[in-house]
Amino acid sequence: MDRLMYVELKSGWSDDGPAWIGYVRMSKSGKTIYFNDRALQRCRGAQGNYFDVESGEEYWVSGVKKHSSNRHPAGGGKVTIDSRAVEEFLRLKGWKRLSATDYVVEDIADSFPVDRVNRLLNSKQQ
Repeated sequence: MDRLMYVELKSGWSDDGPAWIGYVRMSKSGKTIYFNDRALQRCRGAQGNYFDVESGEEYWVSGVKKHSSNRHPAGGGKVTIDSRAVEEFLRLKGWKRLSATDYVVEDIADSFPVDRVNRLLNSKQQ
């Protein structure tokens, strides 16, 4: 099932890394989130709550906040929002339009590397 989520790269950044609001696909077990050609699994890292199984980079992934900003209060930078998600996001927030100073709208392709990542994880277990 695809779900609207907030995803922010933490590795190499403080609280102002690249960030997206878009649709993620969750694995059947719920242990892996697929987004933007990445497979993210839960971790207990210093910065992120997920890590990319291929690159090791840490990410913060959460549901979209209804009443506040998804960015950390100490962070900043525009959040990229999937063009398909704008209507749902505006409805959730109760807004009429997006702030051009806070958001940039782009097409984020559905690229969920389930087979590629399963092959990688299975090869590590052998």
